[in-house]
Amino acid sequence: MKEKYIIMKKHFLYTLPAVALTSVFLASGCASIVSDSSYPVAIQSSQANVNFTVKDENNRVIHSGQTPVTLSLNAGDSYFSKANYTIEYKYKGQLRTFALTPSLDGWYIGNILIGGPIGLLIIDPLTGAMYKLPETVDLDMSPEGNQSLVVKSKEELPKEEQDKLVRLD
Repeated sequence: MKEKYIIMKKHFLYTLPAVALTSVFLASGCASIVSDSSYPVAIQSSQANVNFTVKDENNRVIHSGQTPVTLSLNAGDSYFSKANYTIEYKYKGQLRTFALTPSLDGWYIGNILIGGPIGLLIIDPLTGAMYKLPETVDLDMSPEGNQSLVVKSKEELPKEEQDKLVRLD
């Protein structure tokens, strides 16, 4: 009887950490574990000390300052809603804007395998961890003044545009 008790005790001690770890993963979202809900975003320009203002989608000023600077910005706004920012700055007296919009964080898809429906439908959408912001924003100081930057993956481009890409090493 004592041997059976010892075997059961060892089995329990080996099983307990696995059960605890599994519970933690199931009780949280994948992106919430691996990613963040706010990101450091470096705002820079080819010219130093460019005055700029970051506004949220309600036109409230989040930050005013000069380049270069790194700000911590939330990627999510509310449940299943990403935060949208506008960066306003002047170049040679002309007001320019840059739309800063989060993209879907790849770790959010990990909820299908690890986080389950709780992470997929509740935790990551509620915390904003399902979205990510770019690490760097370069304010355009060219005379033409491109008003926004669109970042796409290679797979999103048509085949003829993919063939024109040049690899930078």
